[in-house]
Parts: sequence; C-alpha cells; structure tokens
Amino acid sequence: MVKTPKESLTVLTDIVLPGETNPLGNLFGGELLARMDRACSIAARRHSHRIVVTASVNHVAFSKAVSVGSVVTLEAKVTRAFKSSMEVYVDVWIEDRESQHRTKVNEGIYTFVAVDDMGHPVQVPQIKPETELETSRFEGALRRKQLSLILAGKMKADDATELKALFN
Repeated sequence: MVKTPKESLTVLTDIVLPGETNPLGNLFGGELLARMDRACSIAARRHSHRIVVTASVNHVAFSKAVSVGSVVTLEAKVTRAFKSSMEVYVDVWIEDRESQHRTKVNEGIYTFVAVDDMGHPVQVPQIKPETELETSRFEGALRRKQLSLILAGKMKADDATELKALFN
C-alpha cells in the first residue's frame, strides 16, 4: 500500500499562555518541542494506523521566539516511510492578530517507529510525494537517515550511498 503525505496531515492550533513562557514572555522551547512531538505522533499514527513511538528528534530549528498570546499552528506530515520507521516533518507558524498573516517560526524533523501491541516494530505503508516540497523532503529523508545511522555507529560511512552521491 502506498499513501500520500497529505493523508497524514495533522494541524494543531493553540494559544501561548503566560504559564508556558519564560521570564522574557516567550514560549519555553521544551513546551514547543512537546507540541511538535504530539503533532508528529498523530501524523505518524494516521499514516501507519498503529501505535507509534518517538525514535528520535533529528532536527529542530528555533528561528524566531514565540511570544505570549501568539496563536501557534503546527503542521505535521509523514515525509518518508522506511520499513517500520517514518520521518515526520513539522512546520510551526504564528499568525498576526490583525492581518492574520502567517510567519514560519520553527521546524522540526522527527522519526517514529510503528509497533504492535507488544512493542515490536511493524511494517508501514510507503509514501508517494505529490508536491515539489514533498518530493524535496522525501528525497532528503534517506540522506538524513543515513547520516543519523552513521553518527549512531549503526552504519559505515562507505555504505551511505545517498550521502556519498552528494560529494561525488
């Protein structure tokens, strides 16, 4: 079975409250990470129709502070599926109160593994990207996975065909 990224799309919108902010009135990074993890988890579950567990947080970019009172929208989609793991990309936006113009403030890339009721990994459907952005993220996912495996000591650099292709 093959699915598209939009089938896993998860959109979470919330407001930043004072108790979730640091002394400067900006959203705690850990609070944002938790929201990102939840959105990505839902996207992975929608894709796999299974219990999913966070395997890693591969990348997080805090580009702009999110101030108290901000309306924050997280959009998560599965960008690539491997055997039992899925890469999920999340974009974080805030919207201007008056103009309702959206600004991207953060992004993250998470890896989830689908498991059965006993916690054993199970196979997930593959992904077929439809848009240019989905294709770009899909193609980059294998390079990101290979880099993570090399850094974790689970893959030899010589076996990272996608990474080697970037330098040859």
